[in-house]
Amino acid sequence: MATQGFQQTQKQTQSLVLAPQLRHSLKILQAPAVELRTSILAELQANPLLEELPPESVLSVEEQIDSTNDSERDQDEEINFDAEDFSVLERMSEDLRQQYAQENSGQSYTTEDEERREHFLNSLTESVSLQQHLLQQAELADTGDAEREAIFYLIGSLDDSGYLTDTVSNIALTSRIPYTTVQKALETLQSFDPPGIGTKDLQDCLVTQLVLRDRGDSLAAKILRNHFQLLVRRRVPDIKRKTGASTEEIEKAIGEIGSLEPAPGRRFSADSNTVIEPDVTIYKDEYDNWQIILNNDYIPRLRINGVYKDLLAKGSLNKQEKNFLLEHIRSGKFLINSIEQRQQTIEHISREILDVQRDFFEAGVSKLRPLTMNAIAERVGVHETTVSRAIANKYIRTPHGVFPFKYFFTPGFTAANGESVSNKTIKDHIAQIIANENPAKPHSDQSIVNQLQGKNIKIARRTVAKYREELGILPTNLRRRYE
Repeated sequence: MATQGFQQTQKQTQSLVLAPQLRHSLKILQAPAVELRTSILAELQANPLLEELPPESVLSVEEQIDSTNDSERDQDEEINFDAEDFSVLERMSEDLRQQYAQENSGQSYTTEDEERREHFLNSLTESVSLQQHLLQQAELADTGDAEREAIFYLIGSLDDSGYLTDTVSNIALTSRIPYTTVQKALETLQSFDPPGIGTKDLQDCLVTQLVLRDRGDSLAAKILRNHFQLLVRRRVPDIKRKTGASTEEIEKAIGEIGSLEPAPGRRFSADSNTVIEPDVTIYKDEYDNWQIILNNDYIPRLRINGVYKDLLAKGSLNKQEKNFLLEHIRSGKFLINSIEQRQQTIEHISREILDVQRDFFEAGVSKLRPLTMNAIAERVGVHETTVSRAIANKYIRTPHGVFPFKYFFTPGFTAANGESVSNKTIKDHIAQIIANENPAKPHSDQSIVNQLQGKNIKIARRTVAKYREELGILPTNLRRRYE
């Protein structure tokens, strides 16, 4: 019979553990300017020793750090921390807040200020979602309670484009509402604004919009009902043969279809646009020299609060209070250092990008060169992951517009003349070739290959097709317009 027991063994493993301060430093490096301000303000709330410098007395970060270092050395050498009779540390922040409140209480709150505040609050607007827009109409619709309940259920079943992708029978079964009631509710819903809401697909949506315009018997509606696949492929000769209409009439009908809204719910979709504040601006000054300016508008300038320095200098703190203050001094210094390191890293990367991509800044996208993060990391003297974090979610304002940092890092090809060409530059050439083509005789992918060869750019036809698709450009047969 085997016996069970305990046995000690040693096992060596290797793992990477990031210290809290290092994680915080990486977070500061990676955050865009607007988000960084939020993080700094949170630190200001958590650390009573930190304060934001007023605009008129802003010192450089180096001066702040030197001042803090000198202060700490003086405290370590001169201050005696053996005294016991001192008020509790928790009251320090409260006393300071009261002091600031008293200093800033000189201005009175007038009736005019109140009126301006009310006007501002009353001017605020809130975007209305598709569901809210439809529910408001449903409340005003002349329907019974059962039908209104079915409309509510249908509204909740719409996708972001405003389509009803489920069948009436499935909705009736799921909601336990009679089929005829759901069908009638759907007819009512499809009469709501925006036109085409509640339809099952693109074809149904476009036809419904024409019907609501009293154009249900038009050539455009007939093409949509009977020849939708030919329309999608833009086979005008086939449509002409099947409908007996002239090319001019068909083109006019296609133009009418093009004026319809393919996704009725699109304008009510949640706004995914974000405010972009470039972290760096690169421009030419009046002396024709390139300048790099970092965006410091959203980054508060910090220093250690003088009130707490005075408390330390009095020599009345006990050991626990001294440790508390010194810990927050170190934390504040680390934050100031991290912000300065972030700005220096971004500036160095920007300077190297300007050096490598100078032709882009001079002439535009057509002169963009291939560039890797590893190449910039070697030039700056940091690791590639540091470059990746430093450029994440950040933008550069250039003479040719605002671009994300990552826009300047792109693979490419070696042209026939030996120069490196970015794939973004090749895409720009392809887009220009197609933009200038004759709609009746659009260029094939092979024709584009031949034209690129004339620009000393030698790439395969399949590569042209790939880039064309990435640009959202249709193939030759779908771009052709018939006279």
